[in-house]
Amino acid sequence: MKRRGSGVVVLAALLAAAVASGCAAETDGRGEGAPGGPAKPAAGQPGEAAPMAGPARALDTYAEALRKKQAARAVAAKKWGLAKTPLAAPEPPKVKPRITTRKGFEVRDDAGLPPVFTTVPTKEKIVFLTMDDGAEKDPELLRMMTELDIPYSAFLSDYVTNDDYGYFKKMQQRGVVISNHTLNHRYLPGLSRAEQKREICDQQEKILKHYGKRPTLFRPPYGNYNRDTLVVAESCGITAVPLWSAEAFPDHMEWREWDRDLHPGDIVLTHFRGKEDWKGSMPDMIRQVMKTITNKGYAVAKLEDYV
Repeated sequence: MKRRGSGVVVLAALLAAAVASGCAAETDGRGEGAPGGPAKPAAGQPGEAAPMAGPARALDTYAEALRKKQAARAVAAKKWGLAKTPLAAPEPPKVKPRITTRKGFEVRDDAGLPPVFTTVPTKEKIVFLTMDDGAEKDPELLRMMTELDIPYSAFLSDYVTNDDYGYFKKMQQRGVVISNHTLNHRYLPGLSRAEQKREICDQQEKILKHYGKRPTLFRPPYGNYNRDTLVVAESCGITAVPLWSAEAFPDHMEWREWDRDLHPGDIVLTHFRGKEDWKGSMPDMIRQVMKTITNKGYAVAKLEDYV
């Protein structure tokens, strides 16, 4: 309670300072903008600068909004016990980058099939946080991610979400995109094409029914797939297959790349798990992964803004 109280006081002070600053600017600090005060010079006349041009004003407004957002995020970071305040991601690109299949991840005759990749092409120091399955439904995670304003993507399997679709509906209402991770999390290369179609396309319909939209992103269980997987996925609306380059746990990170490091555009995997499976809770996992990401100078961006 003490930590939460101090955070609220800090945020209130920041907002009060912003309001006071705005009022002082409007009145020139002497009440000249108030009713009955001396008239202001006409725009462009001595004593007043010309009004700001449209793009400059928009940039200034964006910068101010970003400052306020980071101030609130700093308060939330203290409340939730993060080592540092998460860094702000840049604005997403107006045109999404062209995604291609990573070398070594190809299947035969894959022209026109959804690309399989572990990293999004970008020069920005951003990474993307993704969560799989859906077994753990921790309400603290919803509150934590909302207050920290950290974007993430959910790849759901019906067999572990069908006992509480409402939890993930709340997540969706907070801006999280719901994507496909099959009905039953089976090893797809061991299935026939018809069985794969049921796993992938029937999950498309489940997600449409409960969340109002068929996904365009699909992640195969265990990261395993074959050509049938991609053919079936494409047939029911999938346009891309993001895998991952690093995986987060509450007490450590695991790396796919040889240098055991993050790179611009890397996709980070974690799971909806709790203390029954991990040495910690989902908030513990967020603290761990955000410490790694922030210490390395990266921000978390929203995957669907780029893919």
